[in-house]
Amino acid sequence: MSAPLTPDFANGEVSFWYRSLGVPEPGEPLDGDLKADVAIVGAGYTGLWTAYYLKKAEPHLRVVVLEKEFAGFGASGRNGGWLTGALAGSPERYAKTHSPDAAKRLQRAMFETIDEVIRVAAAEGIEADVVKGGLLTVARSTAQDVRLREELNYQRQWGWTEADVRLLTRGEMESRLRVSGATGATWSPHCARIQPAKLARGLARAVRNLGVEVYERTPVTEISRGRAVTPYGTVTAPYVLRCTEGFTAAIPGHHRDWLPMNSSMIVTEPLPEDVWAEIGWNGRELLGDMAHYYMYAQRTADDRIAFGGRGKPYLYGSRIDDRGHTPTWTIDALWGLLTSFFPAVAGFRVAHAWSGVLGVPRDWCSTVHLDRETGLGWAGGYTGHGVTTTNLAGRTLRDLVLRRESELSVLPWVDRRVRAWEPEPLRWLGVHSMYRLYRMADARESRGAERTSALAKIADLITGH
Repeated sequence: MSAPLTPDFANGEVSFWYRSLGVPEPGEPLDGDLKADVAIVGAGYTGLWTAYYLKKAEPHLRVVVLEKEFAGFGASGRNGGWLTGALAGSPERYAKTHSPDAAKRLQRAMFETIDEVIRVAAAEGIEADVVKGGLLTVARSTAQDVRLREELNYQRQWGWTEADVRLLTRGEMESRLRVSGATGATWSPHCARIQPAKLARGLARAVRNLGVEVYERTPVTEISRGRAVTPYGTVTAPYVLRCTEGFTAAIPGHHRDWLPMNSSMIVTEPLPEDVWAEIGWNGRELLGDMAHYYMYAQRTADDRIAFGGRGKPYLYGSRIDDRGHTPTWTIDALWGLLTSFFPAVAGFRVAHAWSGVLGVPRDWCSTVHLDRETGLGWAGGYTGHGVTTTNLAGRTLRDLVLRRESELSVLPWVDRRVRAWEPEPLRWLGVHSMYRLYRMADARESRGAERTSALAKIADLITGH
């Protein structure tokens, strides 16, 4: 099914979120060498949150942020707008290195971080279209329904109470959102909708107002002890923090640390009231599903549907199409899935398509690290959960840099070590095999399989997902 496009349809151009605001012109680059107390590489959410909390805690610090494009250019300005409490990686993996209680504390910290982001946005006057409507997760086949209930039981084992997530009756589900073919759903209050670019731009403004120096159009070509090297000068600092997420593979010495996974989105033209009367979605919940080749969606502030999923998941050699251009077949596939969820939308059109990359560690678990001897630190590997996790990472890096003994500095993702991804072509073969198997598994399940397809389990085994 070919997606119908609006006359002013845009492909790439960073994202629809920025198109609606106006893509910003990058600010001034670094102009010569300078000394700082903390140098931060990357002006996405992680770098900006870290700078924000450092300056709020110690206003005298000279904090410098270096950014290749403009603040919020990467995943921070392209994501699905899910401020979610979901944890990157399974709690068992954190519990294995620490304890079950430590893994549960990390999960609770994620839940609390949602309200922290909302609090700061309000305090700083950042209007980011925030609505805390929760997360609705639907099943659309027998196998998905089984997985939905298994996931609910699993969450209960890891401390999620009825107040954290619950199974909806069919009536409750349809009173919130009517998804075609839905067989079951859970709802969690731990999620809020945002407009990602508004949050990124507002946060960049807030850190500049605090006195943080943000240099844009300034690519960092080398990170080493006490130094961040750029073509325009070198920043020397006792602490150098790498906050580059999906762009990490481009930094010398970090090519295999985190895999840049591609994710794509489309957004419809604004939909009329009669369509919303048929669909529902008055609570502005975030929407996800239990497919292996999963989707994510939101109802935007201007009454569009923003709908995302995996397109071409990985480019050979960890390359990145950083302007966000999306292949036609990916747009068509997302449109086909969107209209299968909401047939009432089939008579309307796609206004914009874009893509971005997220960082995936080999064990799919996020990490915050600071080497006290060298002053080198980093945070990332959010596997798609970065809107919330970046804030927790920023506060954790603050405590590590300031040598604060806190509840955050001892969470089990701090100083987590994981092996590098395999060299090419194994990396490319593994990722593409995983997603091919996921697509095949979803197809089998949609034809009536009653349990999770063995193909999906093989895919998980290949990549350690």
